Amino acid sequence: MVRPYLPLNALRAFEAAARHLSFTRAAIELCVTQAAVSHQVKLLEQRLGVTLFRRLPRGLMITEEGLALLPSLQESFDRMADMLERFEGGHVREVLKLGAVGTLAVGWLLPRLHDFREKYPFVDLRLSTNNNRVDIAAEGLDYTIKFGNGAWHDIEAEALFEAPLSVLCIPSIAEQLKSPEDVAHQTLLRSYRADEWPSWFEEAGLPSPPLRGMVFDSSVLMVEAAIQGAGVALAPPLMFSRQIAAGALEQPFEIYISKGSYWLIRLKSRPTTPAMEMFRNWLVAQAEDTRMSENATRLKV
Repeated sequence: MVRPYLPLNALRAFEAAARHLSFTRAAIELCVTQAAVSHQVKLLEQRLGVTLFRRLPRGLMITEEGLALLPSLQESFDRMADMLERFEGGHVREVLKLGAVGTLAVGWLLPRLHDFREKYPFVDLRLSTNNNRVDIAAEGLDYTIKFGNGAWHDIEAEALFEAPLSVLCIPSIAEQLKSPEDVAHQTLLRSYRADEWPSWFEEAGLPSPPLRGMVFDSSVLMVEAAIQGAGVALAPPLMFSRQIAAGALEQPFEIYISKGSYWLIRLKSRPTTPAMEMFRNWLVAQAEDTRMSENATRLKV
């Protein structure tokens, strides 16, 4: 497509003057004279055959024709500025939009992101969190990390690692838990997955008590309630290792249940970009390190 000549200087002068409603302030921004800005705007008006400003004693008033032209100009200049800012040190910066389950984002991903930034400084990661319910297409995500079994329609899913659940509570409650039977006498904090506590008691060889009380839509919130002494949580120790190391939480029993894995997913229709490929390779390597570390820990127990 052969584009007609674009009077960029005149368009830039008009856009600046429209923002400031002043030729003088536009001239200061553009580092030219007030007369030069006025001249460029007049040339643009002559080319378009319309009046873009009403000249007033104390400034400018933009006309309907000017208001019609302004939004597309501002959008175009913003896009050009954004693209130019993406070039740095001979590289082009790429944006990567990632969604992640809040529990994994806070407990596992964030402590590792400094390594990704050091290795791939030209990837701008934009992270949003969710409670495992996400529409990757509607939100325009390149990737998302979900918990489950990997069976999602029209999705390419790559397994990362499991994060088995176990009992977590504050030290004062842990002192009361001499055996798994004692857990049934505590307030059981629950997620929206109703089968978790029954599965844990079954793994411990015990009948499940009646379940009642608070239900949380994220493990982060549930464990925070446990830290505040509200009860006993069933959550992945891997995701709360910092709180355990700091003594805020204890894991009184080495009894685990697994309800799925974390998966890196993308739409099958979404072509991969260099930024996506770099992030995927880095994330898979981090997940492998986690699996090896967890296996080594289990062997020591």
